[in-house]
Amino acid sequence: MTGVFDPEELSRCISCGFCLPACPTYAETGDEASSPRGRINLMRALETGRLDADDPTLLEQSSACLGCRACEPVCPAGVPYGSLLEQWREHQWRGRRRPPLARLLTVVVSMPPVVRVMGWGRFVLPAGRAKHDPAKSGRRTERAATAPPASSASGTSVPAPDPDAGTGASLMLGCFERAMFPKVARAARTLLPGLAVPDDQGCCGALHAHNGELKKGRALARRLGERLPGRIVTTSGGCAAHLADVIGRDRVAELSEAIDPATLTAHAPAGHRIKVTLQDSCHLRNGLSVWREPRALLARVADFVETPGAAECCGAAGTYALLRPAASRRILDRKLDAIEATGAEVVIAVNPGCLRQLRTGLRRRGSRVRAMHLAEFLTAFHAPPTPAAGDPMAG
Repeated sequence: MTGVFDPEELSRCISCGFCLPACPTYAETGDEASSPRGRINLMRALETGRLDADDPTLLEQSSACLGCRACEPVCPAGVPYGSLLEQWREHQWRGRRRPPLARLLTVVVSMPPVVRVMGWGRFVLPAGRAKHDPAKSGRRTERAATAPPASSASGTSVPAPDPDAGTGASLMLGCFERAMFPKVARAARTLLPGLAVPDDQGCCGALHAHNGELKKGRALARRLGERLPGRIVTTSGGCAAHLADVIGRDRVAELSEAIDPATLTAHAPAGHRIKVTLQDSCHLRNGLSVWREPRALLARVADFVETPGAAECCGAAGTYALLRPAASRRILDRKLDAIEATGAEVVIAVNPGCLRQLRTGLRRRGSRVRAMHLAEFLTAFHAPPTPAAGDPMAG
């Protein structure tokens, strides 16, 4: 035995095959090795020494997996496939076997000064100086209030800093999100004005954990949990799932969980209720079971229509779209066909990687559908309309 995997987690799979229809790579290839069951059998072969880490099939399948975790909700044995994949890649992607681009990205976000520079000139907030005003925040922050620390799935618990030292909840600023989509964090602060926004926060470690640096990814999550006061509100589904796994579910809330629908006003500044649809974040839905909440918010302020297969991966999958662009584009094209068939004017994302993927694809095909983050879309409805409110599609 090599000791690569948690033996209890690896032993759970009973090879029943319930995961096969849920797996996007198996659906595309029909190859058993490209299914969760097949990949777990490869993990077992690695663990027992029957296959070496340089085996071509191991190299290919550790990279070909989207890591969407769609197999987890349908698994009757409760196999934590996402955890096993992280353990696999930590071993499989050592040294020269690690994709250079994945190494570069994790190096960049490992340096807090670089992460902060990403947002300079683009993200404008009184970072680190936000004061908690209960009268001002009201019900908007009630659900994001401080919760007691909880044991995480990884067996660790990170206590929250003293809530009396500041606000009851903090906004986590995504690493690449603050550079690519700075309006998202500003919109989140508009929706939840009581959030503290410390400026000394670093990466949550999700990128590391998913790309072969599991131990470092967990260490970064614990460090962030110690730095941010109270409950941590995120605008990234992938970050939310990773943080919850490491520092405890009660310490983490994705934006849609923290917003009280009663604070939204269902007006129609564009002259009609906009028809919208939603693309789920894989880790948010499959890892944290958060999918009803964003739909409830959107249904309150717009005409919400479900996209068939919204729970299926869009092909972004963290670094997957960069490491395997051809496979990612095939998945995305099918997704965009389904979105356009709904007749929606806007497709909503709850993860920056998904937002980038959708915008790129829609722009490439000249689609009339617009992709927006949930936070940006909801800011048009967080207060009664005024003549200056304008069209929520503007800007």
